[in-house]
Amino acid sequence: MRYLLVVLWMLFGAMASAMAQVSVGIGIGLPGVSIGINLPVYPELVRMPGYPVYYAPRLDANFFFYDGLYWVYQGDNWYASSWYNGPWGLVAPEVVPLFILRIPVRYYRHPPVYFYGWRPDAPPRWGEHWGPAWEQHRGDWDKWPRKSVPVPAPLPSYQRRYSGPRYPEAQQQHELQRRNYRYQPRDPAVRQQWQPKRDKERE
Repeated sequence: MRYLLVVLWMLFGAMASAMAQVSVGIGIGLPGVSIGINLPVYPELVRMPGYPVYYAPRLDANFFFYDGLYWVYQGDNWYASSWYNGPWGLVAPEVVPLFILRIPVRYYRHPPVYFYGWRPDAPPRWGEHWGPAWEQHRGDWDKWPRKSVPVPAPLPSYQRRYSGPRYPEAQQQHELQRRNYRYQPRDPAVRQQWQPKRDKERE
């Protein structure tokens, strides 16, 4: 019995380590994970007043666009992609961009149960949800000068031409984006993940 417990503990430790490694980066252009989102066409995206973020009012999903990437909050996890239908990369809570964290509760079209009762015009209580260690690492995430909100990134509207069977594979996505979308992220959290991919494409 003791041997079985030791083996199970080792397997659990290995799985936890692997999950931690996967969750650190945004994973742009990696094979990604399936999050159950399958959009037949490019979604309608509307700018949130006072934020450099767009949301998708017609989707039954927490779907956003910020600084050149699409963001989805689902199953207590954040995911990001450079294309509207993935592939999606898991994003650790420690590296989610601040303006994504600041999205008011009212813009979550499919809010998790624990959002209920929270102020709709305020961001989710991430510190309460993710705990004191996260809050200590991301202190003052919900405070910023409202008059200095960055200009939102342009929408990659060229992606409207690619839907259904025309939706490109990951490798084609890189080339299409390189030719059609020149925007460079400004947010350090996004740039940290985006730049290595761009450097690799230039090699």
